[in-house]
Amino acid sequence: MPISRNTIGTVFVGGALTLTLAALAYPGMLGIQNTATNTSRIIANTKYGPLTEADRDFVVKVRSAGLWEYPLGELAMQRGTSAEMKEAGEHLVVGHAGLDDLCRKIAPELNITLPNQATPQQQQFVATVDSKSGKEFDSSAVNIMRVTHGQIFPTIAKIRATTQNTMVRQLADLANDTVLDHITVLEKTGLVNYDQVNFQQTTPPKLPKDQLTPPAPQPGSPLVVLTPRPDLDVNTSSPTPTPSATVG
Repeated sequence: MPISRNTIGTVFVGGALTLTLAALAYPGMLGIQNTATNTSRIIANTKYGPLTEADRDFVVKVRSAGLWEYPLGELAMQRGTSAEMKEAGEHLVVGHAGLDDLCRKIAPELNITLPNQATPQQQQFVATVDSKSGKEFDSSAVNIMRVTHGQIFPTIAKIRATTQNTMVRQLADLANDTVLDHITVLEKTGLVNYDQVNFQQTTPPKLPKDQLTPPAPQPGSPLVVLTPRPDLDVNTSSPTPTPSATVG
């Protein structure tokens, strides 16, 4: 069932998303919105290692990415006009279900509140693609996703290289594998406009912070879960790691 633009905000797609019964209070200063000048500032000492503002922001960004790329993957599976496009959709759904599972496992351990909706900008990405049809749908979806995956790739590398928190490090490992897999299948469609993509990756529009920040979840609201799809058999070569505490 296609996503209507009226349902994008709640990210319910054909019954594929389920709910858990826990939600944490949203922090007053979400790092993705109001990052301090020094993102290496330690905001918590955990048994998994120190947690910095950048670490927290990264977990939130991975969660937020799934809240729009998972439903966009569903759309690609339903409305893509080629086998390669449908394959890309499958990889988006499977990959973000795995990342979402790990985000939801580590967030309570690190006292990080997860959003239930993507950012307004990300919701508009889905609305833009949803308004297209045929080959225009394919091209729009591929190039928007290729830009955003290209933008997050350096962030993943920086977090992986600098974080001292073992849980965040494992999330970065999985995110690296997943994003590279998604870049690869998007490029296999043959629809990537590299000149356009490279320009947009390096010169993103200057938007207000509220357009780039996931809305705060309602107090007491259940946590949206990006449900794994047992009907999909996709090899992303990215097994989900098991979080472990720092030793010693």
